[in-house]
Amino acid sequence: MTNGKQEKQQKKNQVGRFILRTLFYFAIIFILIYLYEYSGVNGGHFIYNEF
Repeated sequence: MTNGKQEKQQKKNQVGRFILRTLFYFAIIFILIYLYEYSGVNGGHFIYNEF
């Protein structure tokens, strides 16, 4: 019986790790997209802003 409980606990741990990794990678991608947009890569350089 303890073997069945261990398997259930191990499965819960794997699911928990998967969810945490997914959230972690989503946060990293979100931060990278935010920083890319914040940097203004598509905008002109500040020298040309006034012309």
